Amino acid sequence: MKDSVRHKTYKRCLLAAGLILAATWLFCLPKDLFKGDCYSTVVLDKEGNLLGARIADDGQWRFPPEDAVPYKFAASIIEFEDAEFLHHYGVNPLSLARAFWGNVKSGKVTSGGSTITMQVIRLSRRGKPRTVWQKIIEAFMATRLEARFSKKEILALYASHAPFGGNVVGLEAAAWRYYGCPASELSWAESATLAVLPNSPSDIHPGKNRDQLLKKRNRLLDKLYDKGYIGKEEHSLAKSEPLTLEPGPLPSYVPHLVDRYWKSNKGETIKTSIDLGLQQQLDLCAESWNREFKSLGINDLAAVVIDVETGETIAYCGNASPADKRHGAMVDIADSPRSTGSVLKPFLFCAMLQEGLILPNTLLADTPMNINGFTPRNFDLQYAGAVPASEALARSLNVPAVNMLRMYGVPQFHELIKEMGMSTITRTSADYGLSIILGGAEGKLTEITGIYARLSKVYQEGGDFPLSDRVSLWHTFDALKDLGRPDEIDLRMVRSVRKAAWKTGTSWGFRDAWAVGITPDYAVGVWAGNADGSGVPGLIGARTAGPVMFDILNLLPEKKKTCDYAADGWFLPPLPYEGITAEVCHQSGHLKGLYCTQADTLLLPKTAMNSAPCPYHNSEDGLFLLPPAMEWYYKQHHPEYTAVAVKDRPVMEFISPENGSHLKLPRQLDGSMGSVVFNLAHRSPGTTVWWHLDGSYLGQTSNIHQRTLSPSDGEHILTVVDAAGNSLSLKFTVE
Repeated sequence: MKDSVRHKTYKRCLLAAGLILAATWLFCLPKDLFKGDCYSTVVLDKEGNLLGARIADDGQWRFPPEDAVPYKFAASIIEFEDAEFLHHYGVNPLSLARAFWGNVKSGKVTSGGSTITMQVIRLSRRGKPRTVWQKIIEAFMATRLEARFSKKEILALYASHAPFGGNVVGLEAAAWRYYGCPASELSWAESATLAVLPNSPSDIHPGKNRDQLLKKRNRLLDKLYDKGYIGKEEHSLAKSEPLTLEPGPLPSYVPHLVDRYWKSNKGETIKTSIDLGLQQQLDLCAESWNREFKSLGINDLAAVVIDVETGETIAYCGNASPADKRHGAMVDIADSPRSTGSVLKPFLFCAMLQEGLILPNTLLADTPMNINGFTPRNFDLQYAGAVPASEALARSLNVPAVNMLRMYGVPQFHELIKEMGMSTITRTSADYGLSIILGGAEGKLTEITGIYARLSKVYQEGGDFPLSDRVSLWHTFDALKDLGRPDEIDLRMVRSVRKAAWKTGTSWGFRDAWAVGITPDYAVGVWAGNADGSGVPGLIGARTAGPVMFDILNLLPEKKKTCDYAADGWFLPPLPYEGITAEVCHQSGHLKGLYCTQADTLLLPKTAMNSAPCPYHNSEDGLFLLPPAMEWYYKQHHPEYTAVAVKDRPVMEFISPENGSHLKLPRQLDGSMGSVVFNLAHRSPGTTVWWHLDGSYLGQTSNIHQRTLSPSDGEHILTVVDAAGNSLSLKFTVE
């Protein structure tokens, strides 16, 4: 009876032990073997070429794990480390027995007998002592690893975490550090060299015990030849290859982009849309221009190239010459907010066309203005009086742009550019005010170039975007394709083989120079200046960023078929049904009115019929008459213009400031009140005009009607009277 009880107890103990052993085996492996490891950040181009990498936080060059191992290295490592790898279940008893007998005969440890699977376990249990007990644990866990993963996966784990000497861990990192290429491109000699390194990486590597390393490599090559992996000629050539030298530097393209991914995707492999061949050309171009600009005190240059069809960035220069020791060279200008200058003007022009607020050649006022102390001026400090909207855009005139924004509305434009993708618009529209169109807002080169690219794509393919009317976009592109910039520099001498719609911008104080251009295929954005924000006289968009942009455009191959372009390589024009054909006054650019004598027929956005007819022809005699302020400047540039007095038309007009203005007059250094200039236009400039402030006589003017005043705080009325008795009053408040 006792024997029976004892037997049952024994069986239960065996069963319990078996269950415990089975459970231990089943759960002995953590879900992630290498959970504690940290990896390098690796950035690749669109074809998988290495653009750059950043070392792991523990100071190791350990690339993120790969899913597969190249054939040459797989054959080499299996033959060197574990010839029966494909046939055992994690442990090779014969190998262990040979190792044990060899160690006994020599009186010391000369071989471990570990399989590749066991070595994966040892690598995952970093820091454990190399004892017999630990070897038993490794063997036990290796059998579980074999049950969980395929041979291919186990080999990939080994290749990704094996040491290759120094701070180089993993096959891919070793291939780049020692040979400057991906593991898939290693030769037989290179693969064999790397295969023998993990066996004793601290004792033998390309920088230490090279003779011994060479012998081990060649013995492995002999074995590969004997096993039929390589032929006689390959074997001979492989053995003749010299060993590599010390580890070399990794590729370092788009360093600012690599840094950005290092901060946001640390420890990952990121495949980008960058085209390495194009990137190399962009870098050379940017570095060449950067050297030239530095002699002018312009130290930093950034450029972005976007593929219109995909919307992807295919070349990126965060800042040229990143190897420069200057602090500014490390700033990723391409992704940093900078004053936009005039590069937002095309968005306003297109939006107003799309909503029917203007037509392509609508005359806009270009006269001095003072809007509550805001006094925008054109680049050349000249005024045209009245200028067609398309010409104002092509010449980047500031005063007409401000007048357009007043018509459109700052809040509406503020919302538009946010909706288009400008993440840098973080303040209220009131904070920006009218200056938002002249560089009062900040933008990123990456985002603004992306918006220009989207306009090109939407024009060609359609899509949901705030600016999507094809006729409006066509007129916008048409205005921007003129290479002449009378207010800056004539760039028709630029060596360009590519027709482009482009816009330049220069921020206040000559701190930022922009140029953004689009074709049916590409959008190119360039910024030049100093990262620290210091201005440089002569830092102007068309003179610096413009030529760089065209040089980059010249590098880019045509992508689309000939049938996708117009005959000159430009955008195909919109179809008649996409807009409306209407007659437009030749002189004013408005819809033809009853008394307009000359008209042009244009394809316009359908909303154009909501715009006003010509306001400057309103009598049967067909006279073209502008308001006095516009007329004063317009006739200086148009000698054919005839100024005549017409009944019921005003003969005088205040140019600036505006009626109802709130003026802030700064104190002078001596404490006295500052002053403001009041400008008046009269259809007959030679006439005498008498000036009165709040009923007090100030004096008279003729020819040039201008007064400089220093009114006290409060509300005031300025009144002028001409020789014919005509009078005009202006109300303003001084704060």
